Amino acid sequence: MSKILVGGVETFSTVDFPEHLSAVVFMQGCPWRCPFCHNHDLQTIGKPTEFLWEKFVSFLQTRRGILDAVVFSGGEPLVQDNLADAVAEVKEMGFKVGLHTGGYRPGHLKKVLPLLDWVGFDIKAPFEAESYRRLTGAPHLQQALESLDMLLGSGVDFECRTTCDPRFLSCDDLAQMGDELASRGVKKYFLQKYRPIESDTTTTDSDCEKFFDDKALIEHLRNLFEQFDIRR
Repeated sequence: MSKILVGGVETFSTVDFPEHLSAVVFMQGCPWRCPFCHNHDLQTIGKPTEFLWEKFVSFLQTRRGILDAVVFSGGEPLVQDNLADAVAEVKEMGFKVGLHTGGYRPGHLKKVLPLLDWVGFDIKAPFEAESYRRLTGAPHLQQALESLDMLLGSGVDFECRTTCDPRFLSCDDLAQMGDELASRGVKKYFLQKYRPIESDTTTTDSDCEKFFDDKALIEHLRNLFEQFDIRR
């Protein structure tokens, strides 16, 4: 039986694990329904797929000494119970391991965290129950906060990042989010440009750029974090 259910793979990436050449495995399953998601096909777990974990492992065998790391992305990797087994298998092959997560299911993160070298932690909205529900479609703010606190106490390298969807977030929201993260001890925060999903026919590039054109906001965030940047 496969350790995990795979929805897709990226065999070479320079952007999914900072300063490392990596392969990315996109896992099936996500409990959230973020309105800016480009991976709707990964939300349902158990869909038939030609991407098999065993094939990905065989591919990795040929990339020892070429790739530095493997990143588990999604979907939401913490949905799948066998994530830790898959991560351990990759570690045994000599690769570093990264994880992309929104912090759903902190109990599972606790199990996986000692095996990880880096985490990309997605911050969806200000830390208010209704704001998080509006952006994710689920009442999981406390789970996300518990996972963030766990990361902060783990010693594992991580960054926080937010996709700046102008339909749901404002410059004031981002300033508030920055304040909240910095007050908790987060050192690395990145803003990611929203790229309109197929059904979004009204959001313009100017709408998406407004956050980055706000000099006061950008200066405020730069002053809060040891590392801050914009990813377009």
